[in-house]
Amino acid sequence: MTRCEECGFDLDAVTPESAPATIRDFGRRYRAPLTRLLKGEDESVLRASPADGVWSAIEYAAHVGGVFALFDRRVAHIVAEDDPVLEVIDHEAAVRDANERGLDAAAVADDLTAAADGLAARLESLTPEQWERVGTREGERRTVRNVAQRAAHEGNHHLLDIGRVLRSVRQS
Repeated sequence: MTRCEECGFDLDAVTPESAPATIRDFGRRYRAPLTRLLKGEDESVLRASPADGVWSAIEYAAHVGGVFALFDRRVAHIVAEDDPVLEVIDHEAAVRDANERGLDAAAVADDLTAAADGLAARLESLTPEQWERVGTREGERRTVRNVAQRAAHEGNHHLLDIGRVLRSVRQS
């Protein structure tokens, strides 16, 4: 996939030069919908799901923060080891666990920002050769470049999901 059919994101537009700033900017971009509620709203709007099987806005944001942290670990692993087998997590279970701990919008925004900053800093530290190093996830080989592109796509795609969820919840 080079262009997401649903959100239109072009993965090939994410380069070693652009990836760190693109990823770092998600902290700011996610903070707005998580902290700027409409008049009369409280955080319950962020916890509301418009339908069974659809995450709430705060769940999407927590997921993206977790993805950025996961991808940071994957990049570190790829750079440190020749063709490592990459960590796989159950994203649904991770969101359920986060919900059980209670999700606070400001804390989720802070965590996402910290994870985005961490991944961006790691990417900034890489040499051109390190961007082409490879790891394997469930039989699929991925370069550091692929991981950075997927991180940027996740951030972009789920920000659109948050907008859709909030529009739907606010209309009901």
